[in-house]
Amino acid sequence: MSHSLHDVSQAMSEDDKLIDLNAERAKRVHDLNDKRLNEVRQAFEQAMPLGKVKKKPKNKPKKR
Repeated sequence: MSHSLHDVSQAMSEDDKLIDLNAERAKRVHDLNDKRLNEVRQAFEQAMPLGKVKKKPKNKPKKR
C-alpha cells in the first residue's frame, strides 16, 4: 500500500508542474485586447485631443 501512496504523491507533484493552457490562452487574449484597446485609444486621442475637461456652468432655469 505504501508503494501506491508514493505513486499518488509523485503524480500530484507532477500536476503542480502542469500548465493550464486554457487559462494561459485567456490571459494572452486579454493582454492582446488591452494592447489593441490602448493603440486605438492613443490614435483617437491624436485625432481628437481631449484637452482639459471643462465643467459646464449650471444654467439658471429659463423663465416662461
